[in-house]
Amino acid sequence: MSMTSMVVLGLSVATVLLLLGAFLATLRRDGKGRTSAPPAEVAPVGTPLPAPVSVPGHAGTDYTDPRTIRVGDRIEVHGSPARVLGAMHISWQGQEWTEYLLRDRTRRFQWLSVEVHAGDPPHLEVELWTDVPTQGMVPAKSMLIMEGVEFFPIERGTAAFRSEGDTGHPERGLLDFADYRASDGRLLSFERIQGQSWTASYAQPLPPGSITIVRRAS
Repeated sequence: MSMTSMVVLGLSVATVLLLLGAFLATLRRDGKGRTSAPPAEVAPVGTPLPAPVSVPGHAGTDYTDPRTIRVGDRIEVHGSPARVLGAMHISWQGQEWTEYLLRDRTRRFQWLSVEVHAGDPPHLEVELWTDVPTQGMVPAKSMLIMEGVEFFPIERGTAAFRSEGDTGHPERGLLDFADYRASDGRLLSFERIQGQSWTASYAQPLPPGSITIVRRAS
């Protein structure tokens, strides 16, 4: 083999080795690029937040328990003073609740209902009722319209009651009721002591802390 042929062969081998080296280097760079890419960021799973203590109807240990209200107590509802004149203890199909008759500083009368609802856990439902004019209306078994709002029936029946203090009602008797709810959550209730005419009221749910017992009855 001549010297020229040996030089050409050497250059060819060198060229092949260079090309092969460049190819392997490219493979190494590509492999490193895939395996070392930062992992996709995963949002941490947050701890579920507890229900706020201001959820209407749920009593907490830091607040006055409305079930301890007694006839003759002086209380405050949303900071407005009122006196508890009387109470009606009502029972119906295993459910029991109490309705307290209040008189505020303007001598306006309102009913405050307190009821424990079964559940897990049980919760306390406290509502302040304000009279609305019915103009001779009677509770329908289907949807009714009161002051332009549609209310749908949720519960009705006849309950037994026992009065305490000054309620304007007999000491014992039967109470017919019919409860309704609007699509926005508003409540409407018709009630009548048997032998009397129907009355109607709107309900305002009260959150914990709304009621304070200022002075106990002597």
